[in-house]
Amino acid sequence: MNIKAFINDWIEAGNTFNTAKYLNFYFTDAVLDDLSVGKKFLGHEGIEDYFSSYFIGYNTNTEIVSLDISDEHHVYLEVKFTGNFPEGEIGGTFEITIKNNKISYLKADLID
Repeated sequence: MNIKAFINDWIEAGNTFNTAKYLNFYFTDAVLDDLSVGKKFLGHEGIEDYFSSYFIGYNTNTEIVSLDISDEHHVYLEVKFTGNFPEGEIGGTFEITIKNNKISYLKADLID
C-alpha cells in the first residue's frame, strides 16, 4: 500500500466534499476521536455527521503541512485548515491507524 497516496486521496475526498468517497476510506466501525470538540464519532454514521458538520458546514479545505509515516499502520499528519470559521485558518493534527487499506482509528486535534 502506498500510504502517501492513500492520505493524499483521503484529503482530496475531504476537500471536494465527496461524502461517499470520504467514508469509503474508513471501516464501517471506525472511531474518529476529535479532541478539539471533545467527542468520539463512531462508525460511518458518526463520521458522516462529523464530516458534514466540520468540513462541509464550514467549507473547510485541508492542506498537508507534514506527513510522518511511522510504519505501514500508523501515520501522523500535521495540516492547515482554512474555511468559514472564526479563525479563518488554523493548524491541526491527525494520528491515523490504518489496517487492510482502511482507517480503523483516527485521533484529531487542533493546534493553538
